[in-house]
This record gives sequence, structure tokens and C-alpha cells, in this order.
Amino acid sequence: MIFGRSSSKKTSGMTHGHPCLRMINGYRGRKIHNNTYYLGGLEMKKITSLLLALSLSLSVAACGTKAATPTETPAETPVETPGDTEAEPLTGEISVQVETTWLPYYEAAVARFKTANPDAKVTLIESKAVDMLDVLDKTDPSNMDVADVFAIPADRIYGMAENESLAPIDATALAAKVGGYTNFDEGLGGNFNIDGDYLAFPMNIETLIAFANKKNAETAGIDLAKTVELADVKSDDILIPAFNAWYGVAVLNSAEIELLGKKDDGTLFSDFTAEWKDFPAEKQAAFTALFNYWKGIQDEGTGMWDASTAWGIMDEQFATGGKTSLRIEGPWDNAKMLGLASEGADLEVLPIGTITVAGKPLKHWKGGWGMAVNARNEGDEEKMALSEAFIAELLNTEFATDFWKVLGKIMPNVEASVYTDSDLTDTDKAVIENVLASYSDAPARPLFTEWGSVWDTWQNSVLSWSSVKPATPEAAYAEVKAAFDAMMLNIQ
Repeated sequence: MIFGRSSSKKTSGMTHGHPCLRMINGYRGRKIHNNTYYLGGLEMKKITSLLLALSLSLSVAACGTKAATPTETPAETPVETPGDTEAEPLTGEISVQVETTWLPYYEAAVARFKTANPDAKVTLIESKAVDMLDVLDKTDPSNMDVADVFAIPADRIYGMAENESLAPIDATALAAKVGGYTNFDEGLGGNFNIDGDYLAFPMNIETLIAFANKKNAETAGIDLAKTVELADVKSDDILIPAFNAWYGVAVLNSAEIELLGKKDDGTLFSDFTAEWKDFPAEKQAAFTALFNYWKGIQDEGTGMWDASTAWGIMDEQFATGGKTSLRIEGPWDNAKMLGLASEGADLEVLPIGTITVAGKPLKHWKGGWGMAVNARNEGDEEKMALSEAFIAELLNTEFATDFWKVLGKIMPNVEASVYTDSDLTDTDKAVIENVLASYSDAPARPLFTEWGSVWDTWQNSVLSWSSVKPATPEAAYAEVKAAFDAMMLNIQ
């Protein structure tokens, strides 16, 4: 059986009980949550938990604020939210993936959903999103361990599309229903459009920001009101695990160095295949700054340029009383940063561009997640309607602050004032504001599948410096160039 998209026609006749459906023996990546919600004919033992969830959702709705923005910039006019129009109640049954820490928000969304759809059934399956996607990659959409609806990082969209694992959804209709988008295709929504089919709907945006320990900065004589140049401070004043491409791109993007790019005609290229003498001056400057940063770490013997020890060193040194004043992390690390900085007393949150390299501000990526529907549901109108309606309720902008509180995620179509005017803590508000500011300056994240080869290529080549011990930036560059020359031969 072929699941997913076809160049000529949609797969049809897909049913939940098709004989090809199968389970993976011994899979332990998830469990069915205790509360299987029967949205009609509710079992008595479920009533208490649902009433509590419903009570919570109603109390939040009573004080909620409607939000409206386009994908990256705020809109001024109010928009329609999922509860503003009446529709015929839906029937049917779907399963929805949820990470354990996301459960309170998802449970409240299910409780709201049942009000409009009392004869529908939603089962929550506890699993980390990436674990479920890995199972889907190793099997196929018929695997019932994989939910009907699940979250997906944007960088997995092309691989899932190639495997025909995702059902096309009516994303433009969903965008109109959820509201807040003025140009859906210019933002994350357009990234999920693969060959004319929308294979996911935007869930949240994300990018790296700067976290500062004010106490440590004061001790080091670093003025956080100004930009901080990487070359002007000690190597342990700013800790960036740049050997990991997730963080390293922030340095490289400051000089528009492309690890792997794709031209309009589909041709792949890497800036690191150029000879050093042909490397533009601004790119040489950024690479030289990175080399000098590594050399400082080596001279001080901190162990920071080691994939097995760097993370512990970062936490130890960023804690109040340590040597580190600044580090770059995502909004999902907010709670950890609070704990390291005297429960927030010493924490300051800043745009990632506060740190500069060769005079240019750091820039990460415009990253994000989406909500997708399993390809086995394509052609099943009941399941597709139920799936899309639940996604709309899950991403109901009236509950954007709850979405942040529970998931640590920022909806892409909600203006900043919704968060700043809410009951969120000052630190939460600062994180959100700086994510939005850093996101607006960031380049788009490359999503094509070939980019997956970059992770190990970059890490192995720059970690080799510790054993090769290049004496100059040009010698260090030669190690990286050799690795990327080999990578390009393998992927072209």
C-alpha cells in the first residue's frame, strides 16, 4: 500500500481498520495516556479529571486576550478564533501524540474540544515527538503506534514528504480559522508547502537568544548594556559550543557563511569548498574569530571544545559565581537558566545579536515546529476533518499564554503585546520579546534533507583541531575544507 502524496492523484479508500495496519513488537517509546477521552458516553471514572480540565480552560478563556499577528510581525485588527463560528459537531476517532510535559495543555484543549464535538473521541498518546517520528521513519504510516496527529520539527518535513508519511491538509482554511496571519506563505506556513501540498500547520517559532548572568558579568567587567565582541573578552566569558552546528551556525550566519545551500536550480553548494585565498574577507574574519576562540579555550584547558564535557562546563561556569557571563540557548532552556542564575535574580535575557563576531551580530535560524496528520488518514474525510479541527483548537490563540507556560513555545501568529500584557513573569516576557526580536533578524533555516550531512561533517572537522593543532586560521580552515569537499562528493 502506498501512503501519502502522488503526483497525479490522492490516495483514497484509507480506513482505520485496514488489514495492513500493524504494531511494532516491544516498542517502548510511548504509552496510551490514562485519560482516553470519550467525547460522548463518558466513562464515570474520567469525569473528575475532565471537569477539572474544563474548569481550568473556562477560567483561562474568561480572562484570555485575542491575538492577531502575521507570521513574523504584529497585525492590528482582531481576527476570528476557532470558537467564533458554529459548525456541525464532528464524529469519529483520532489519536494525538503528546509529550509528557505538554499534557496539561493538551488535556485542556481536549476538554474544550468535547464541548463542540460530544460524539468524537480523542486518545492522547504519550511520546516525545522525535521518538514517534523515528518510529514512523523506520516503519510506515500504517503503524498504529504512530498517532493520527503529531508535532513535527520543521527540519523533518522534507524527509517525511519523501517517505510519503504526511497527509496534505487545508492549511489556508486552518489559518483563516485560527487567525492572526496576514501572509501565511511568507512565514513558517510557506515552509510546510511541499510541491503544492501543505504537509503541516505552524505550531511555534523558535530561535536562539542570549542569556546573561549579571553577577558574573559585573565581576568580569562586562557591560551588558552594550554589544559584547567575542574577541574582546576571555574565552570563558562567553561559552558557545560552536563545534555543534546548531550553535556554530550563529557564528557563521553573522558573516553569511553557508555550510550547505541550494540554488534556485536545485544545485547544492558549500562556502567551505572555496580555497582560503578566495574566501571573502568578512568570512575570513568570522572564521579567524572562531579559530582564536578555540585557541583561547585550548590555552586555558577548560575542556569546552569537547562534545562530552562542554555541556556540563557551560552549566557550571554560567552559575552565579562562575566565570561565564553569556551563553546562547533556546527559550526551552529558560527554566534551567533561572536555576543557574540564583533563581532568576542574576539573570538577564538579551537578543542573540548582543554578542558580535568580527563586529557582526550573531544570528541563528528562523526555526519552528508544525502539527501534521498521518498519511494513512488521507482520503478518510471524517478523520481529516476531526484532525484539522483539533489542530485548530490546540492552536487557539486565546490560550497562547497557556501554550507558553506549559510547552515553552511561542505561537507564530500572536502579537507580542498578548504576552507582555499577560500575567506571565517578567523573565518569561523578556524571553518571548527577545525570541521575537532575534527571530526577525535570523535567516531561514535550511530544511532540505541533504543538510543532514552537515551535522557530523562540521563537528568532526572542527573537533579535529584539538588533535591536529593548526597553528593558523588558514591551517584550521584546511581541515574544514577537506571534510566539506568529501561531503559534497558524497551528496551530489
